[in-house]
Amino acid sequence: MVIAEFCEHLAVRGYAHNTVRAKRSGLLMLAEWLAERSVTRPAEVTKPMLDAYQRSLYYRRKKNGKPLTFATQSERLIAVRMLYRWLVRGNRMLHDPAAAIELPRTEQRLPRAVLSAGEAERVLAVPDVGCPLGLRDRAMLELLYATGIRRAELAALAVFDLDVERATLSVRQGKGRRDRMVPTGERAAAWCERYLEAARPRLAVEPDEGVLFLTAEGGKIGLQRLTRLMGSYLERSGVGKPGACHIFRHTMATVMLEGGADIRYVQQMLGHASITSTQIYTRVSMRELAAVHASTHPGASKESRSRDGEEARSPEGAHRDSTTQQSAGLAAEALSEELGAEAAAERADLS
Repeated sequence: MVIAEFCEHLAVRGYAHNTVRAKRSGLLMLAEWLAERSVTRPAEVTKPMLDAYQRSLYYRRKKNGKPLTFATQSERLIAVRMLYRWLVRGNRMLHDPAAAIELPRTEQRLPRAVLSAGEAERVLAVPDVGCPLGLRDRAMLELLYATGIRRAELAALAVFDLDVERATLSVRQGKGRRDRMVPTGERAAAWCERYLEAARPRLAVEPDEGVLFLTAEGGKIGLQRLTRLMGSYLERSGVGKPGACHIFRHTMATVMLEGGADIRYVQQMLGHASITSTQIYTRVSMRELAAVHASTHPGASKESRSRDGEEARSPEGAHRDSTTQQSAGLAAEALSEELGAEAAAERADLS
């Protein structure tokens, strides 16, 4: 009962459906764990109990035998802290046993895989565009690669969100309920136009709700189905890298940054509220890192070189270079973390 009221509180205050669902799932896990210990009321819960629950999350195993990631454990504990803070603020409890919970340190992991431009082209070429579903899949792959939109954003697209003439895409109510508009590029727009003209009319059934990408039955594509579909094309391409929808998000961010795009523009493409989040995706372009290493490290080349005789830079120039490098480094860190968290969330949906 308390969990249902709390989730209603979140929904009323504008939290996204998926967020509310995740909080409910985490709190039901806690309620089940407490019930096994004959604890049924929030007021009976103590800090030592929550410490024990946190340890149980650490040792918990999923159906595939793998442990919960620290990010997942942290999400479960954040839900507990939010619940008890709400109870205390509503004067339903005098003491908050969850206030002192110390969240686990989350891993800062690199993307599982990023495609090169050539590898991306190999994946895009896999669908059989001679049939309606193959043409649909090619258009979806092109959009994922060109825009880096999220899996759920792709599934939710409506026909009117795509402007083929201007080669733009409106992403409505993305993560954090934020709308944004992004360019698709001419090629992705052309493939989408071809799909709209030759394939979608053959897939649509009445009443047509206007969803852009349809199943063979004329309905909206489910998220897990979309993941399996994109993953199958990646596997069939022979690039030898794991992933599905999210790998194209990493790839888009990486190829744009390697091509010299300002990280602020990549942030806009990805739909991140903070530029710090955008830095997580790339961590730093390896090609650029190698180039900087080769140009700055005396031992990077076979022939040793000396800096003697080089023109000394002014202190002002050196300071600007240092500041720029620090800012770029912080930005790349944030982008990588955000994308890693998104990928972990998608994997959690499949577990």
